[in-house]
Amino acid sequence: MDDLTIVLPKEYSDIQADSAAIDFSMPSDLQAGSLLRTLVSSRPGGQFLEIGTGTGLSLAWIVEAMDAGSTVVSIDNSEAYLSIPRRYFSKDSRVSILCEDGKKWILENQSARFDLIFADAWPGKYEVLDETLNLLKTGGIYFIDDMLPQSNWPADHPAKVEKLVNYLDTRTDLHLTKMNWSTGLIIATKIH
Repeated sequence: MDDLTIVLPKEYSDIQADSAAIDFSMPSDLQAGSLLRTLVSSRPGGQFLEIGTGTGLSLAWIVEAMDAGSTVVSIDNSEAYLSIPRRYFSKDSRVSILCEDGKKWILENQSARFDLIFADAWPGKYEVLDETLNLLKTGGIYFIDDMLPQSNWPADHPAKVEKLVNYLDTRTDLHLTKMNWSTGLIIATKIH
């Protein structure tokens, strides 16, 4: 078995080229993307939230996996980055791409509920975590990556990751799986 042989979403290579043209250097790992696609496809008619759209590389995995009855809200605070995913997904009525502060959006949308949240930015992961987890439906999945040391981490970041992982371990409303694979993944399911 070769877990590096991955079939890419149809828009992925074009989005990747556009991302390189603007020197975007924060893409999610292909393995994480492939797993994200699998998780999203397990939720027909699902409502999905991505915090940290970037240039839309992870969004490509999500959109490819969604069925006709699914929707995704994808949030980033950089219009320069969002111009790329808008080029590919703005005609898809299932996709809402928002240029907003993720923390503010999470706090202002506490009545929303999602089947899966991919938190790939500070908000939803290191900020307003409880409020983000509140957005999960019972049975909903919280998915994060980059939990293993990365070359671009600042010196104080390992302590932040450790604090986050330790806190998630204390939550009695989540079943957690930590994966020493890809860039370090955590998948949590909200059990009540």
